[in-house]
Amino acid sequence: MLIPTHQLHTYLTGLVLTFILSVSISAADESAEVEVQRPPNILLITADNLGYGDLGCYGNEIMQTPHLDQLAREGMRCTSFYTASPTCTVSRATLLTGRYPQRIGLNHQLSREENYAAGLSLKEKLIPEYLKPLGYRTACFGKWNIGFGEGYRPTERGFDTFFGFAAGNIDYYRYVYNGRHDLWRNEEEVFEEGYSTDLFADAACEYIEQENKRPFFIYLPFNAPHFPSVGNKQPGEPNEWQAPVWAFEKYNYDPDTDDPQQRYRAVVTALDAAIGRVLQQLETSGVAENTLVIWYSDNGAFMLKDRGLEVSTNHPLREGGVTLWEGGIRVPCIIRFPGEIKADQVMNDPFISLDLLPTLVQIAGGSLKGEPQSDGQDVWPLMTGVSSPKNARPFFFEFRQYSALRQGKYKIIREKPTQDFQLFDLTTDLAESKDLSRQQPSVRAELVSQFEIWKSQFEE
Repeated sequence: MLIPTHQLHTYLTGLVLTFILSVSISAADESAEVEVQRPPNILLITADNLGYGDLGCYGNEIMQTPHLDQLAREGMRCTSFYTASPTCTVSRATLLTGRYPQRIGLNHQLSREENYAAGLSLKEKLIPEYLKPLGYRTACFGKWNIGFGEGYRPTERGFDTFFGFAAGNIDYYRYVYNGRHDLWRNEEEVFEEGYSTDLFADAACEYIEQENKRPFFIYLPFNAPHFPSVGNKQPGEPNEWQAPVWAFEKYNYDPDTDDPQQRYRAVVTALDAAIGRVLQQLETSGVAENTLVIWYSDNGAFMLKDRGLEVSTNHPLREGGVTLWEGGIRVPCIIRFPGEIKADQVMNDPFISLDLLPTLVQIAGGSLKGEPQSDGQDVWPLMTGVSSPKNARPFFFEFRQYSALRQGKYKIIREKPTQDFQLFDLTTDLAESKDLSRQQPSVRAELVSQFEIWKSQFEE
């Protein structure tokens, strides 16, 4: 077809514009595809010794925890989530490695001296060390508690940045642990002012706010609501929970109250508000839709006798921290990932903190092939409802003189090696009050055999 000369310029211009437009659309499509395929941000938050029954969304009718309750409505509330240990140091070490305490050689709470020396073996590989090669920037804000000697600090174990404390607990305003100031930015001791819960939440907010094309992994282990310790107080100072004035006013409590129950509630509400600010920062920064949020308590609330501070609750579970009764190892857990995890879900299927490492590595686009043996498994299909477990996995526990195993609806437990294991059906007896050993001896015998086989692999 011949085109008149006076129309040729218009025709050629149209072709050029069409080509430019098609290229632009194609580039936009590719950009959108790249954005969709970008690995998710990961925000992993832990509370410290929070009880199973301490949140509104877990049945507490007095405690004011609106932000965690909302997180549960927006995601998944887990009713059978286990921490791999009932004590702080070990629960954190197993979370970060995805391996049982017996496998990593750390099954005790670090002493005062050990907190500032060698801790978790340098042979162990931590979550951030898996994620950094996948393009993640990594940060830890809060409680470390797995060894802070040279070579063992967070920034020497995969985290790009760290702001927090080395030991197991600190004074909430002076950041003192057993008479020693304990607040660090990377490897340098720092002196700040403010409520520790707020300091760690603010640090996380600032990190989220930073514009960066790379996804982030934030490990946010709060020290709240860990019970107060006499060794962290000044002479003559009462050993009581500390919280901002406004947190007491939420309940119409006097900020100077000496009621430990009221003071504890204020601490939990202050923690909830701090978490709320971090979640709001995700929204403000426009990354909430592509951020996986996992929150849980490192272990159950402590129920130590005759101390006068046991005002938290693991209801309806038995006992608490440092034991292997359900109150020590079954903990509240909430998971949210818009578009992937359906809102307002309750997941009753059991899983364990050891599962988080393989799950996070998988969703980040990595693989554990050729890596140290993981004792957990990828539970992303379970979280997203793609599939349910075909067979009930056994979960093994051993701490101090306690031993336990859960598989399916059954659990065996003993408090001392010299005792026989007891057997409980957790679907009908969460309080572990009815020993079924005589009624179902074959079930008990099978579980005891499994436990002994598991334990034998760690014996020299």
